[in-house]
Order: sequence, then C-alpha cells, then structure tokens
Amino acid sequence: MIDRGKHNVIGVLVDAVDYEAAVERILAAAKQKQSMSVSALAVHGVMTGVLDDMHRYRLNHLDLVVPDGQPIRWALNTLHHTGLTDRVYGPNLTLMLCARAAAESLPIYLYGSEPRVLSALVHNLCERFPGLQVAGSQASRFRPLTAEEKLEVAQTIANSGARLTFVGLGCPRQEVWVYEHHDVLSMPLIAVGAAFGFHAGTIPQAPEYLQRFGLEWLFRLSREPRRLWHRYLLLNPYYSMLVFLQASGLRRFDSCASPPTSELRFG
Repeated sequence: MIDRGKHNVIGVLVDAVDYEAAVERILAAAKQKQSMSVSALAVHGVMTGVLDDMHRYRLNHLDLVVPDGQPIRWALNTLHHTGLTDRVYGPNLTLMLCARAAAESLPIYLYGSEPRVLSALVHNLCERFPGLQVAGSQASRFRPLTAEEKLEVAQTIANSGARLTFVGLGCPRQEVWVYEHHDVLSMPLIAVGAAFGFHAGTIPQAPEYLQRFGLEWLFRLSREPRRLWHRYLLLNPYYSMLVFLQASGLRRFDSCASPPTSELRFG
C-alpha cells in the first residue's frame, strides 16, 4: 500500500497513492460516517485548477485527489520521485469501492448524469456486485442549484442511509459539488467523472493498451472531436510544457490560491 501524501503538480496538490491506499482511506471514512471529499483527476482536471485560482483553492482543499491519468502519475514520479507503478483510474476505483461496499453492507448513492444512464448504471452495478445496496440515485439538473435546492439534495442523500456517494457531473462541476457538500454530508463524496457512462454502457472505454500508454485521450477525441478538441489538443500540450518548466526549475508553481467568493452549487 502506497500513500506518500500530497505533492505539487503545477500548483495542484495530488495524493501519491495507489488503489489499495485510496480504497482503505475512503472506506475508513465511510464506516466512521466522516465527511471526506475525493476526486480522481486527469490532465483536464488539473488544468482546471491551473487556469482558475478559485478552483485551484477548491481542489487543494479536497481530502483526497488521486492521479486518475497516466500523465499525472508520470509527473508525480518525475517531480517528486513517488515511485507509483499505476494510476488510480476513477472508473476502476468506483468498481473496487462498490465491491467492498457490497461485501461490507455499506449503501451507496449515485448523483449526477441523466435518468437513463443512472438506471442502466444501477442495474449493471447490482448485477456485477450481488448484495450491493443502492440507497438512491438522483440525476443532474445541469444548472447551478439554488440554496434551497442544495439543502434539499443534501437532505435527500443524508436521509437515504447511504455511506458513500459517487458523483458524476463532469469536470469541474463535480469537484465544485464535492467541495461545496463536504461540510453538510457525513460520508465520502467521490467525484468519478466518466465512470457513470462507462459502467452504464453508454460511453465506450478506450482499449487497455491505449490506457496503459496514456493515450486514452486519443480514443475519446476520435469519438467526440467537436466537444473534446479544445481539452485535448490545447490543454494536453500546455500541461506537458508546464510540467517540464516545473521539473527543470524554470518556474515555481504556488499551490496557494484565493477561496471562492461565492458558491456555485452545481447540480
């Protein structure tokens, strides 16, 4: 089990952990009914913090940020000699947590995406993990929530009996949601991005060999070029350049940032 703490990757603090350490930390919080904010960040997620000081504050105040993308793992190993042999991929982390939740009778809640995706996701997870208790699910409203709606959502999740909540709103909305709800829900809140679509069977996953070499972005770009070209063709090279500057000592990246001036309440 590897858990070497948080490290600065171009200003965003990422935990140098493996799957085992991440699962154990999340389950410990679930069993003790403790608040815990978690996100699995790939390059795009890190860059949202680089480009927005207030969002960097949110990311750097999450309890656990795992290296979802291979380039994030490579950066941790290059910059901080963490010795990580694998990334902590959000979709895989989701399955591992569901397996343990089923085995240890810890109900889960699913928040985000669309009703049809949630329906397929619940069916597939329960079929894959007999005994998994899904305490409830709620689709995204795809807009900022009012203060009253935010309270209503939190109360619904709290009253469901769930011990873990998986959040699939897309980056960076899901990280905003996890950050905002950390203090009102006494359980781990885990932002897992495309895991909902992958495990529902509505979004195809990249072949394993592309994932292993950090080329999952190429597969996703080929499927959704209009939506993703900016993310991958502009942000990926920019990320690589910034990591090079940090590694060479030509630029220092401050992990401090200004707190958000107002809550966005994405839902």
